[in-house]
Amino acid sequence: MIIDIEKLRNSEPNIIVLGSYPPIIQSILDFDFIVGRTRPSIHGVIGLNKKSERYFWGDKELLLPVYRNLEVTPNNLNNKINLFLSVVSARRVLFTTDITLKSLTNLLGGVIFAENTPETHSLKLYKEIQSINRFIIGPSSVGLLIPGILKLGAIGGVEIKQLFNPILYQPGNIAVLSASGGMTNELLNVVSSLGKRISFCMSFGGDRFPITTPMEAIVSAEKDTKTSHIIYFGELGGVDEFKIAELISQNKITKPVYTYIAGSVSEAFSTPPQFGHAKAIARNFNESAKAKMKSLKEAGAVVGSSFTELVSLIEKIPSSSKENFAIDKEWKKLINRQRALFVSTISHETDYGVRIFDDDLLDLAKKHSFSYITASLLLGKKITSKELEEFVDLVMKLLVDNGPSVSGAVNTIISARAGKDMVSSLASGLLTIGNRFGGAVNKAAENWIYGVESGINPGDFVEEHSSNAKPIEGIGHKKYRVENPDPRVKELRRWASKLKNRKFLAFAKKVESITTDKKSNLILNVDGAMAAILLDILFEKEGLSIKELKRLTEVEFFNAFFIIPRSVGFISHYLDQKRMDEGLFRLPKEEVAHVSRTQ
Repeated sequence: MIIDIEKLRNSEPNIIVLGSYPPIIQSILDFDFIVGRTRPSIHGVIGLNKKSERYFWGDKELLLPVYRNLEVTPNNLNNKINLFLSVVSARRVLFTTDITLKSLTNLLGGVIFAENTPETHSLKLYKEIQSINRFIIGPSSVGLLIPGILKLGAIGGVEIKQLFNPILYQPGNIAVLSASGGMTNELLNVVSSLGKRISFCMSFGGDRFPITTPMEAIVSAEKDTKTSHIIYFGELGGVDEFKIAELISQNKITKPVYTYIAGSVSEAFSTPPQFGHAKAIARNFNESAKAKMKSLKEAGAVVGSSFTELVSLIEKIPSSSKENFAIDKEWKKLINRQRALFVSTISHETDYGVRIFDDDLLDLAKKHSFSYITASLLLGKKITSKELEEFVDLVMKLLVDNGPSVSGAVNTIISARAGKDMVSSLASGLLTIGNRFGGAVNKAAENWIYGVESGINPGDFVEEHSSNAKPIEGIGHKKYRVENPDPRVKELRRWASKLKNRKFLAFAKKVESITTDKKSNLILNVDGAMAAILLDILFEKEGLSIKELKRLTEVEFFNAFFIIPRSVGFISHYLDQKRMDEGLFRLPKEEVAHVSRTQ
C-alpha cells in the first residue's frame, strides 16, 4: 500500500497502542510534549488486565487508560483513533491487527513492531489491506517518523537524551527508508550530524514479507511533495531492490535515490549465512548484496560501495531546511524526572491549601452542597446534573441509620461496650457490610446493567438465578414485605418519577413482580432501588455509557452510597453507648442453643 505522507502530515495523530511497551510509549509522549502538544497523541493501551498505566507528560505524571479489548473502549474514542501501534508478540499480531482494522472506522494505518511474525500472517494482512485503503508498516519495524508531527514507534530512540535530536522536529527534504531498525536510527544520526533534515523516515521492517514493501516505501517518498532526495538502506535477501531498480529505469522514480545494500560479506562464506533479520539471507546470487547494488547502480541510483561511502554521498545532498532548532532549557528537566510513589486524580496539596479537581477546597465548599462534593469525589469528576446532587442528598438522609438491630449497628454497639475506641468500633460495624447487608448495592447494579444491556426477559433472569441457587442482589428483606413495604424504598421510587426513561428501575420492578409472586418478602430492597435509580441518573443525566457504568461496578462505586451515610449511624451508636456506659455486653446463655450434629 502506497502511504500518503502528506495526508499524515496534515492529520492530527490519534493513536491506540496494542499491547504495552513502556519505553516506546514514553518516547512518543516525550516527542508530543517537546513539539508543544497540549495532550498526548496516544489515547490508550489495549490488551492488559489493568485500568491504567503511569507515564510522564513532561516532568509531571499522567495515567494512560488501559482497556482489555477494543469492545470496552468508549465509542467516541474508537471513532477518533486514526493510527495504531502494535507491540504485541509475533504470534498475536494477526489476531489483534485484524480486529483493529475491523473495529476502527477512521483508521489510516499503523505499525507492527514484533519481529519474526509468521510469514503466512504477514501475507494475510498484506492481502487484507489492499481493498480497504489502509497501510501497515512492518512487521519488525521501529516505525514511522514525520518531523514535528508524528513519532509512531521506537524510531528516533526511546531514551530522553536521544529525543533531543533536532532532526526529530525540524522538517527537511530527505526521506530515509530502511529495512533495519537499528540502521534507521543510525541513518537519522548521520543525516543530523551532517546538518541536514528529513521529510520523513520509515523502517519498513526486516521480515521476509513486509506489509509495506520496499518498493511501496520508495513510491511513497516519490509522491511526497516535501521530499526531494531519498536515502535507501537495504539488505541481502529477497528481490525487492530489483523492482525498485526497474521503477528508476522507467522514470517512475524521478527523485535521486542514495543507497547502500548491507551484506556483501556473505559472499565470503561457502554456505549463505543468516544475518539478524528473517529476510537477511541470500539463497542465490540474485538475492546477494552485490547483485542488488549492481542493478540499482545501472538503473541510475547513487550507490555507495560501503556505508562509509554512503555517508560521504549523503553529505553532498543539498539541504532545504534553513531553520535552527533550539532545545528549550526546560526540557533538560526531563532527564532527571522520578516517579512518585502513588498518584491521585482527585486532589492535591499546594502552598495555599488543598485543591479538588483544580478548584480550591474553600471555594468549592462555599459554592456547593456536601452531596455535590461527595458525588463528584466518588465519580472522579465534577457532576453536571442537579438530579444526581438531589438524589445523593436524599440517600445520605434515608440511609443514615436503620435502627440498632441490624448487624453493623450491633457490632458497633458491642465493640463500644467492650471499651474499644471510635475507630475500632466503627470498623467492626463496617466489616459486616457485604452482599447480605448493605454491600449489595454494587451487585444489584451489576444485575440491572446485565438485564438492560442483554435485553433478557425478567422471567428468564429470575430463572437463571433460581436454577443456580443464587440470590438476586437487590431483591429481598428480612423485615419488610409486600404488605408492609420499606418506607425508604417508597420514597426513593417516588423521587424517581422525576426521571424520564428509568429503564434500569423498570427492569428491577419487573423482576420484583416475579419474585414477590413466589414469596412476599422478595421485594425490591433499598440496595436494589438505590442501584437502579443511580444507574438511571448516571445514564440519563450524566451521560455515562453502559461501558462506563460497568467500570463503576468494577471499582464498587455504588456501595459507597451505603457505606458513607451508614458510617454516621454507626458512629452515633458508638457515642450513644459511650454516653450510657453500661459496660461489657455478654450474651445471655439462653440466647445460645447448643445442638448436636446429625450424622
